[in-house]
Amino acid sequence: MTATALPLRPVPGPRGLPLLGNLPAFGQDPLTFLTRLRDDFGDAVTWSLGPRRSLFVSRPEHIAELLGAVERTYDPLVIGWAFQQVTGRSVILSQGADWRRKRSLVQPTVRPRQVRAYAATMADCARWSADRWTDGGRIDVRGEMALLTQRIVVRTLFGNDIGDQARTLGDAMVVAQQEVGAELRGIGLFLPSWVRTPSRRRLLAAVATIDAEVHRLIGERRSADAGTEARDDLLSRLLAARDDQGRPLSAKEVRDEAVTLWAAGQETTSTLLTWAWYLLSRSPEARARLDEELDRVLGGRLPTIDDYERLSWTQQIVKEALRLYPPAWLIAAVARKGSTLGGTAVPPGTIVWCSQWSTHRDPRWFPDPAAFRPQRWDPDAPDPVPDHAWFPFGSGQRSCLGARFALVEAAMVLATVGLRYHVDVDRGEAAVRAGLLLQPATAVHATVRRRASRAPGREAEADARSGSPG
Repeated sequence: MTATALPLRPVPGPRGLPLLGNLPAFGQDPLTFLTRLRDDFGDAVTWSLGPRRSLFVSRPEHIAELLGAVERTYDPLVIGWAFQQVTGRSVILSQGADWRRKRSLVQPTVRPRQVRAYAATMADCARWSADRWTDGGRIDVRGEMALLTQRIVVRTLFGNDIGDQARTLGDAMVVAQQEVGAELRGIGLFLPSWVRTPSRRRLLAAVATIDAEVHRLIGERRSADAGTEARDDLLSRLLAARDDQGRPLSAKEVRDEAVTLWAAGQETTSTLLTWAWYLLSRSPEARARLDEELDRVLGGRLPTIDDYERLSWTQQIVKEALRLYPPAWLIAAVARKGSTLGGTAVPPGTIVWCSQWSTHRDPRWFPDPAAFRPQRWDPDAPDPVPDHAWFPFGSGQRSCLGARFALVEAAMVLATVGLRYHVDVDRGEAAVRAGLLLQPATAVHATVRRRASRAPGREAEADARSGSPG
């Protein structure tokens, strides 16, 4: 199904407080607030984030039109002092000619051909994680997935294991992301940049650590690459990139893009994988179908990129986890003069919002929306999903550059670990915390149990010995 022109008829939303508008309700529970806008008011609702006029849209047609118009008649929302301290002026915050230049330089580092080259590293790192576990052992799922995705991003971004630097950098990134998430939900969003709250001081200390570590890594890589054949990791590609005038990225620009790639490749994917294991542990049918696919396709060996398309059920698990718990849960753009949506003029300066969380859980597009059903994504599913009812990586020109990387990484990890273990998350519902990412509010603990392979006998053993695709 494709998005079509649909009239937009905004209605007023809930009344807010003087100056603060709807910020208190949004900050206390943004997921419930956005769902209430959709269910109680309609598909296009005006509200206010502090003094800023806002419009929330829920129809896939309007979401498609909005995201497709960013860079043409809408500007990406640069929100939050804290977020800008972490990412700098990377490609996700740049605009206009500066954005086009940076995107042209960064995009080649994560094209499908490059992702193919990283798939073996993803599987090898997942094998390393599984090797550390024991049958019947207890794990902190979030912690294990964070350690695993950190190892993957270190090897693909920096080309090798950077030891204690990885831990230092990872710890600083955790603090920074916590403070960014806290700012998005509170009055700190509107404080002047010179105000130094305790939260901002913690953030600045974390950013100073990030800067020092990344600049040291950049310096080491420049020295290592001098006079040698360029390596194939993301950092070397960023350093070697040249625009159409032969200009490289500056040291600050390389820092900003490296930090953004680290955050996207590590925390985002570890969050996705945590939710995937949580959902699988509560769906014996989905897990049994995963077991069957892994045994049939892999026959006991590590997955390769050539297996990726054949691991269709694995991919559907990833897609369904992204539907229910999209790490990025909110997108916003600012209307320019002359902006329209659904044929209706949108006043300049209006922030137009759409939410993966609320749209992905809309019963109009997903029957029984709270249920984990990877079969929704079967090619012959009876209820086809409308375009832009599922958009975990955004859409349009400014869609996430690392989408392919994340999808392949998640599938490689699920397949590699799933060959050997079932991850049985403790009973009870995992509460959701909407910060910078959509994460579990508390620790997710599990027991890992070695599973018996049901791969076809000699044929599978021959494949495992030869390493053939099967």
